[in-house]
Amino acid sequence: MQALQARMNVIRALVIRDMMVRYGRANVGFVWTIMEPMILTGGVLVLWSLLKEPIFHGMPVIAFVLTGYMPLTLWRHVTGPQIRVLRANAGLLYHRPLHHMDIVLARLALEFLSTTAALTVVYLIVLGLGLTEPVQDWTLLLGGWLLTGWVHAGLGLIYAAGTERFDVLDKFIQPFQYFLLPLSGVFFLIEWLPAEMQRIVVWNPTINCVEMFRAGYFGESVVTHYDAAYAFVWGCVLWLIGCAAVLNVRDHVRV
Repeated sequence: MQALQARMNVIRALVIRDMMVRYGRANVGFVWTIMEPMILTGGVLVLWSLLKEPIFHGMPVIAFVLTGYMPLTLWRHVTGPQIRVLRANAGLLYHRPLHHMDIVLARLALEFLSTTAALTVVYLIVLGLGLTEPVQDWTLLLGGWLLTGWVHAGLGLIYAAGTERFDVLDKFIQPFQYFLLPLSGVFFLIEWLPAEMQRIVVWNPTINCVEMFRAGYFGESVVTHYDAAYAFVWGCVLWLIGCAAVLNVRDHVRV
């Protein structure tokens, strides 16, 4: 228990350090960890509101965009910053208590918490302005959000180790993410697709997370298809691969 507490203290200190390095010591720097994803999401909400009808496939367009773009933002924030994160923080490894996994987990924690805070603020704003209805099922919504973070954090671990081991890998990560985006469920519901396509897209764990998130937000007013256990198992596999890769990449980290 003491060893676990010591590791948590190290990760907490690294999260604070990351915020100071990225945003400065001023108070606004800490606020910016929340404001950055919030501003991006707000911009997309405004753009869709101007370009689309208020009701999109029977759903308020703002709520539809919010329930798609926020999981997408979480996906981007827990994967993208992991690219070469160990190399960028290699100097910290001279401190005896620090391990490679501490650095990666601290970055994952910072990105997950800041994006979660941004979701909370954006939701409260649009709810307060009367632009959306309240969440129908908080259990499903939080489950979908946590599953999104779980699955893509595992992918982030793989990115962190892979980009240290293979320099060329970071050239393929962004195209890979773009390839997955149309199948992620951010811009559609599975129910809208032909039956043949539905059977294909459900193999993507990301779409199960997004559908579960939307099921919690809209409740029974929309038809959703998801398998939480399937997405969770995918996350476990990615975490096992990612942790093993990070623990074995020590000799390949370069300053």
